[in-house]
Amino acid sequence: MSPDRPPGPPGLDLDRLRAHLDRERPGLVAAGPLTGRLIEGGRSNLTYAVSDGTGHWVVRRPPLGHVLATAHDMRREHRVISALHPTAVPVPRTVLLCEDDEVLGAPFYVMEFVSGTPYRTADQLAPLGPERTRAAVLALVDTLVDLHAVDPAAVGLGDFGRPEGFLDRQLRRWGKQLAASRGRDLPGIEELHAALGRALPPSPAPTVVHGDYRLDNVLLDTTGGADRITAVLDWEMSTLGDPLTDLGLLVMYSVELEVPESPVSTTASAAGHPDPAELIERYAARSGRDVSAVPWYTAFAWFKLAVILEGIHYRYTLGQTVGAGFDRIGDLVPVFIERGLTTLNEG
Repeated sequence: MSPDRPPGPPGLDLDRLRAHLDRERPGLVAAGPLTGRLIEGGRSNLTYAVSDGTGHWVVRRPPLGHVLATAHDMRREHRVISALHPTAVPVPRTVLLCEDDEVLGAPFYVMEFVSGTPYRTADQLAPLGPERTRAAVLALVDTLVDLHAVDPAAVGLGDFGRPEGFLDRQLRRWGKQLAASRGRDLPGIEELHAALGRALPPSPAPTVVHGDYRLDNVLLDTTGGADRITAVLDWEMSTLGDPLTDLGLLVMYSVELEVPESPVSTTASAAGHPDPAELIERYAARSGRDVSAVPWYTAFAWFKLAVILEGIHYRYTLGQTVGAGFDRIGDLVPVFIERGLTTLNEG
């Protein structure tokens, strides 16, 4: 370790990273020592901001102590971001991919640092005011349309996934996930899962799907008087599949939970935030896709989040979570189940 600076955060050996960058990208890093900090807010893979005092980069790696490499596939994230960079979809420029565990203890990739803010709550959006908030969320829809307009084969992603039977596999996958991570009775969850299976819609032509598309997974640059989305982040769940799964999730996150002090944050209650119907209408008008089945996709999003939250609650009951708010996660699961059933039944 260099004596003139503190060590990097856990999982980021700055000396090893510097040596690797000097070897693979000579001249990229200036003479000054590297500094690094963990960027908070990531839910799975770890994200670090790194600088030599002049240049700024971002490093992404799997969580510490990860076991399943496929769940945190750095090659996959690096590939999709690299492929999308020349398109209208705003993503950072990638610098390199390292699959040698000897450097940082796990595979990682480096990309350029992009300025902007991820807005996670209505309170964070409040200073923008209603008009700018509305414009930002509508820009989120427009960017999703741009993503779904990309021809996967034209950007080298023709084999990025298996779109045939995508929805059926997704439903079975999350059903198995539920079975593996629950320790209590959850009224209505089997009913919701079965109803989704009976009403499975035909998928439109496959596209690149993000898999976790929402406002806090993009960066919004509000400087210079023109708000704009500068980067879409967190591509670890991306694949080729049904584009309306992205829309359904975005619609779900645009519905107010109406749960006081909810540990799951949404921006839906922010003044000026468009309602779900407007988001769906804008997507339909700009994409030309049939959106009549969006209630199914939104109900599936409620189900998927219910399963994820139940998994977190289950780990909490086993004493495997650290931090505040986990004690309230379990109370949210029935809310998500009820919303899913209501959405599916009422459309």
